[in-house]
Amino acid sequence: MASTSTPIAPGAPAPDFALRSQHGETIELASFRGEKNVVLVFFPFAFTGICTGELCALRDELPRFVNAGTQLLAVSSDAPFALRVFADQEGLEYPLLSDFWPHGEVSRAYGVFHEGKGCALRGTFVIDRQGTVRWSVVNGMPDARDVKDYAAALDRL
Repeated sequence: MASTSTPIAPGAPAPDFALRSQHGETIELASFRGEKNVVLVFFPFAFTGICTGELCALRDELPRFVNAGTQLLAVSSDAPFALRVFADQEGLEYPLLSDFWPHGEVSRAYGVFHEGKGCALRGTFVIDRQGTVRWSVVNGMPDARDVKDYAAALDRL
């Protein structure tokens, strides 16, 4: 793994951001503070095998991650237009956020940007209602994450 910094550790405040979704709306992390826990999932690229598998697994378990107490947000360095086509093709109804420009800025803030590849590593951060990271996992690009691991972390909040 070659990120620019160390990934945000549990107990640290989650860096705020405002990114455009696949529908062109701006979504701010701060808007969930005091309202919902957030499962923040960074992924390298839309339309790739492992990313598609991971994001479809989230789609299939969506009620665990999108409900009155939790919001799922997925972030990549793809352009919003590519994320829209990808979401439509795969039936992904949760926000896919574009970290396209400034390129990788949010991924860098979370310590999961791979400089050599120009994209995010597979990082997942469970953030509580107060905006504190409570659990995280960061895998290299070829290593898929297990949705059950971060569902269990969310259940512990």
